[in-house]
Amino acid sequence: MSRLDRCELRVDSALAEFLEDRALPGSGVSPDRFWEGFSDILHAFGPEQRDLLARRKRLQGRIDDWNRSRKGQTQDPVETEAFLRSIGYIVKEGPDFEVTTGNVDPEIAAIAGPQLVVPSTNARYALNAANARWGSLYDALYGTDAIGTAPPGDYDPAHGARVIRWVREFLDDAAPLDGARHGDVTNYFIRDRGLAAITGAGVAGLGRPEQLAGYQGDPRSPDAVILRNNGLHVLVRIDRSDPVGRGDPAGVSDVRLESAVTTIVDCEDSVAAVDAVDKVLVYGNWLGLMKGDLEAAFKKGDERLVRRLDDDLPYRRPDGSESFLRGRALLLVRNVGLLMTNPAIIDRDGHEVQESLMDAVCTVLIARHDLAGMRAGRNSPQGSVYVVVPKLHGPEEVAFVCRVFARVEQVLKLPKDTVKIGIMDEERRTSVNLKECIRAARSRVAFINTGFLDRTGDEIHTSMEAGAFLRKADIRGEPWIKSYEDRNVDIGLACGFSGRAQIGKGMWTASDLMRAMLAEKIVHPEAGANCAWVPSPTAATLHATHYHRVDVFSRQREIAAASGRGSLSDLLTVPLADGRNWSDKEIQAEIDNNAQGILGYVVRWADQGIGCSKVPDINDVAQMEDRATCRISSQMLANWIHHGVVSEERVMDTFRRMAMKVDSQNAGDPSYNPMAPGYGDPAFKAACDLVFRGRALPSGYTEPVLHARRLQIKGLVTNS
Repeated sequence: MSRLDRCELRVDSALAEFLEDRALPGSGVSPDRFWEGFSDILHAFGPEQRDLLARRKRLQGRIDDWNRSRKGQTQDPVETEAFLRSIGYIVKEGPDFEVTTGNVDPEIAAIAGPQLVVPSTNARYALNAANARWGSLYDALYGTDAIGTAPPGDYDPAHGARVIRWVREFLDDAAPLDGARHGDVTNYFIRDRGLAAITGAGVAGLGRPEQLAGYQGDPRSPDAVILRNNGLHVLVRIDRSDPVGRGDPAGVSDVRLESAVTTIVDCEDSVAAVDAVDKVLVYGNWLGLMKGDLEAAFKKGDERLVRRLDDDLPYRRPDGSESFLRGRALLLVRNVGLLMTNPAIIDRDGHEVQESLMDAVCTVLIARHDLAGMRAGRNSPQGSVYVVVPKLHGPEEVAFVCRVFARVEQVLKLPKDTVKIGIMDEERRTSVNLKECIRAARSRVAFINTGFLDRTGDEIHTSMEAGAFLRKADIRGEPWIKSYEDRNVDIGLACGFSGRAQIGKGMWTASDLMRAMLAEKIVHPEAGANCAWVPSPTAATLHATHYHRVDVFSRQREIAAASGRGSLSDLLTVPLADGRNWSDKEIQAEIDNNAQGILGYVVRWADQGIGCSKVPDINDVAQMEDRATCRISSQMLANWIHHGVVSEERVMDTFRRMAMKVDSQNAGDPSYNPMAPGYGDPAFKAACDLVFRGRALPSGYTEPVLHARRLQIKGLVTNS
């Protein structure tokens, strides 16, 4: 690792060269100004950030002592709340207010729809996610189990007919005709600035004529009809020369939905970035997205293809005037949390750089390319940069982040409040203080969301000393989680989010179970959420149908008019087992499930640097796994060991058995290194560290262990 000296910083040459040769040119910021400002930010805010982390540790110590002193006693949420207020964990709530966030793009403020999260380390995936603004509903239904599975082999006409029938019924719900059904239409055309649909019974128009957004091609014989419902567009493509359109009475060859309205380009939980080389990959792909020139070459069969960002879609409004529909998702970037450091930069005091500070400067510098000029396909026409900040603990940390971004704006010569932040409501101290967290960012906040997995991991770690927790699946049915989900929406609405900022819900992890997702995930828009996370572009298209069935903004008005739905008392009720007598078989099943999930994820993270992927669970069902899923599983086992539900020996025996299962699940991967029978490689040790050292890990986070073992595998540190 070679280093270059820059303004009292020793910078890995790979990072310095990337910033100076690729990120700074064209940004409008000189290298001298950048490095001076960067150094100032790191040295001014680094000590304060370390103090905030020390405060987390002190508060956790007070909570651990209190829970140990009350072990075996019945939970009393009133007493719990009083204690947490006495130590400053819960802060005094101020008067009502509304956020003042300005220059917010409509994808954030006014359009409800699916949200993708994509690892920034994979250019092809990032392009797929950015281009997932539009998706084929025909393909999404035919290629998944959403309405049944097509038989293997060539196109199956019977399954295709089911898809077409389902889509026509969807159109009847989303954009109904007046006195007719879309399945009976033999021709669509534009007449008198309205949609005309010919059926056997005559000509019908839209039940709500204003739902016609426009068309492509000749109005008398359009190539596409564009409809609008609940703020989302539907593009009905007409092509009688297409194999599908040729057999369709109306010539409809496809129905494309506006799908992933927003995408989070992730530098955090779904990536494995531990050094300067990794961070250059992260930042380089973000730069390509912000400049609009990112490309990814790949082979499909014998053909070499190059993927690029999609252009906007030209169309004509009903009056014939020209316009464009956005061709890409609005991109947000998720930086890392406050905990980790990175060896990419060493400051003047010998400290590794606080990675969140490095991300704050570098991701916003890169986004400055998008803000320069009004190029076609600009990410934010409103001139904003959207940064999601994860794993914040309470309002003082939110306020700290806002001060950091204010200084970043000064260094990079950006107007005040250019940087909008997303607050991940995934730590207990944030949940109980959510209103004050929002107040601390009232001029910047553009997003809050809930994340069950990280939130549960923190719930277990925070109350580790209180007793043994319920099994992982049972925790989700307890009152605290409903209060958590409801309060997040209620507080967001009370703070004026509707029409100004996003309220989000968490990921559907079973990436291949689209039938179940189609049946279940409608609960998120029904809960008043502007967006919810999905694992793929295909899932985004299917989830988009939910936002046609639910008018989220009307639902938000209904919720806002109702009384509070979640209580702080329920939120503070820890989901303990309370002496549950599980059978030995039930206990072993829980150990097996968690151990297998940890190993399946960690072995790819540590050995191959894959931060998020489809990992087969214990039943061989593919699940999208990232550090959040690993956090809850490892904390679950650490809790059970600590409270004597299971022994370390039993968990270790399970790890060894599950290692053999994970090895067999990855047998087809030529780059995979088996863990059995030696059980001595860093990946297996990392899994053990996460559990057997789980109580000592800050907030139960997996990053310290995973980073250390990944650096060991890369040969950058030695470890035992």
